[in-house]
Parts: sequence; structure tokens; C-alpha cells
Amino acid sequence: MKNKLNTLLILTLCLFNFSLTKASSTVPSYFSEKEFNSFFPQRNKFYSYVSFSKAISAISFIKIKIEKRGEWIYKITRTDKRNNKETVIRQDKDWNETWAKAKPYSMSTIDYAGFCASKDINTNKKELAALFAHVAHETRNGINNKYNDGLMLSHELDTNANYTIANVTYPAVAGKKYYGRGPIQLSYNSNYGFASDCIFGDKNILLKNPSLVSTNAVTAFETAIYFWMTPQGAKPSPHDVITAKWKPTAAETQKGYKAGFGMTINIVNGALECNKGPEMPAMKDRIGFYQYFLKRLNVTDVNCYCDCAKMQPFPG
Repeated sequence: MKNKLNTLLILTLCLFNFSLTKASSTVPSYFSEKEFNSFFPQRNKFYSYVSFSKAISAISFIKIKIEKRGEWIYKITRTDKRNNKETVIRQDKDWNETWAKAKPYSMSTIDYAGFCASKDINTNKKELAALFAHVAHETRNGINNKYNDGLMLSHELDTNANYTIANVTYPAVAGKKYYGRGPIQLSYNSNYGFASDCIFGDKNILLKNPSLVSTNAVTAFETAIYFWMTPQGAKPSPHDVITAKWKPTAAETQKGYKAGFGMTINIVNGALECNKGPEMPAMKDRIGFYQYFLKRLNVTDVNCYCDCAKMQPFPG
């Protein structure tokens, strides 16, 4: 009997380890540590290929279901694929109100293992180039048009601003500052809380310890992947846009929205960079980085709608 139990235990562990292997992701095989280092030659050593790889693997075990009534009433269910445990991590207080139930319902599922995981290698390369373009621009500190100065800043230079806003779900913690940190420069308490819910299943981890994003490199890269993969409010995810999974509605087309790198700019920082004409410097810098990384990854985006010069920014 004891031998049978031992055999059963070993078999269970083997199946569990197999499921972990199947669920996890890592840095794509076509992208080496040597190339990562050459892409960001002046990077802060805080940002390493190893940390990037660990972040991709860690977040790939997470799946999120986002349900909305209207645009701003949320219910979020998080699944940890390592044990298939589902947890409702957010349900807004008005979720079950009659008037809320009368609002349009929408649902999206985000499997973070889908990051750069298409069956088409060129789609993956374009996605990686697009993400790198944004993180390079957000963290650069060098000479324009050199494209060698990305991943230099672990947080924004001005740390005096608190970046706090009134938010019932993700209230700012007294004494904490939520200025831009990490590869995508995560900012504001509302975004720190939302990211923390999705990544850790606990909003308080980053709300109470926002500095984790600039002191723990794996967490820093996880926030970038989270942002890239997760639609928020009326915005689609950059992942869905750059991989052509998102299609604009007729109303969105009237606003100039179109799938392509330009739309990802609108998602990241449209209020400051979009609908301001073709010579907007920050927008042009992001486009320059995108074209640079496309070339370095030996892929093209022939029909790229690369700018957001005539796109209306998202509200809020």
C-alpha cells in the first residue's frame, strides 16, 4: 500500500511539473541575451535579459477575466494556472445594482502567456519591436536619433510629484508616491493598484510598495507585460492592436483609429502625443525606435499605420 501511495505521489508531481512546463513562457528562442544587450547598450544593469525572461515566465501562469458593465463598473477574476484557482480580485460595489445591470455588458479574457506567442514568428517579432520601442522611449536618457539609450531609467527623473488621484478602488497610501517607474513608467495610484491586482492578486502589494517597480527587475518587467496585454477602459490592449486581433468600430474609425503601431502610441500616451500633427517629437521618437527594432529583428511592417498624428486621444 505504501509503495502504491509513493508511486501515486510521484505520478502526481510529474503531471504537475509537466503542466507548469506547458503553461509557462520564456523569452522567444530567436532573441538571445547577446542581442538584448546589444539592443540596449547603455541600459541600466537593473534591466537584464534574465529578469525579462523570469518576468515572462512568471506572468504566463496568470489569466484574467475582465467583465464590465458600461465602461467603468468592473468585475475581475484572476486564475493562477499553476493550481487552476480562480479568485475574484475586484468587484465594484455597484456591480449588482439594477441600473448597472442595464448597462452594456462586455467581457475579455487575458492570458498573459500569449505575449509574443503567436504561431507566426514575424508577428512575434513585430510585437517585440513595438514593446521595445515604447520602453526604450519611456526610459531613454541620451541623444536623439541614436536609438542606443533605452532602458536607462528605472524611474522618472522628477520624483517630487506624488501622481495621486481620487480612486475608491485603488486609493493612494499616505506617504507613497506613484511617479513613473519601470520600463513602461507605470504612474498613478489607480494604475499601480490595477497592475498589482492582475499580477499578484492583491492590489495592496504595489499600492503599499510602489518602489518595487524600480527595485525589483522582475516586477518591473511584469508591469510592462501586464500593461501591454491588458485592455483598460475604452482602450484595447497594445498586444491586440499590434497583432491585428483588434478591429476598430465604425465610430472608432471616425476618430482616426486604425490597427498599427500608431494606435499603440495612442494607448500609451495619446493625450500628449496624438492628434498633434506629423512632427510631434515624442511620437516621432517612438516611431523611430519601432523602425530601428524592426530592422534589428530582421522583420518588416510594410503596411504600418505608424503614427497617431490625426487620431483623437482617448478621454480621461
